[in-house]
Amino acid sequence: MHVLILGGTTEARRLAGLLHGTPGLALTSSLAGRVANPRLPPGEVRVGGFGGAEGMAAWLREHAVDALVDATHPFATRISFNAAGAAALARVPLLALRRPGWVPVEGDAWHEAGSLEEAARLLPGLGRRVFLTTGRMGLAAFAHLDDLWFLVRSVDAPEPPYPARTEVLLDRGPFALDGERELLRRHRVDVLVTKDSGAAATAPKLTAAREAGVPVIVVRRPPAPEGVPVVTTPEAAARWVMRHPAPGAPARGTP
Repeated sequence: MHVLILGGTTEARRLAGLLHGTPGLALTSSLAGRVANPRLPPGEVRVGGFGGAEGMAAWLREHAVDALVDATHPFATRISFNAAGAAALARVPLLALRRPGWVPVEGDAWHEAGSLEEAARLLPGLGRRVFLTTGRMGLAAFAHLDDLWFLVRSVDAPEPPYPARTEVLLDRGPFALDGERELLRRHRVDVLVTKDSGAAATAPKLTAAREAGVPVIVVRRPPAPEGVPVVTTPEAAARWVMRHPAPGAPARGTP
């Protein structure tokens, strides 16, 4: 049985770790290649795009893939829709592994935005010193805000265009709460911008913002493909994989 995991996330690496070494199971993880030095999962790894849904479908057929798991970032919509199209074309079972989104609690001052552009429109009315944690892609949406100061945190250095008054912080999660508190204090941050990426690794910034009374602009998740079964944990995804044996082979655990 051959399983392809569309990865690049903590959940994808965890799933690969759960499946790696299973007798009779070949495992390939696919990374987009946008991060210079990604954390690699166990098993075979491929890097780069497929060439759209048809290209991915051809890859699935060529490599005799029996099950496909989309464990990409919640905002990686293009690859998710390509995966849905490819799975349909190649007639390969598809599962989406989606981490739950964040939920505001008492004391949070959240302002929802439907896009980075909408977040940029909200910013001038909320603060002057911005902690921008939406990643290095999409900074052009904020490049015109010359009156605001930005602290941009990303794994790799961003490329222009980005705001004129920008300080770049190269760092990779998980982030501790004490560190996030100190970061907000040291840089005198008065507004936070983030995507609803979910997960615990980057959630401490939300707690730090709540404690400091800092408003947060949360960019909502984009629509996901319809009709694709979804689980929220790597363990549930691993169980799904084990219930989808290669054609003609019995499911594991069955006589």
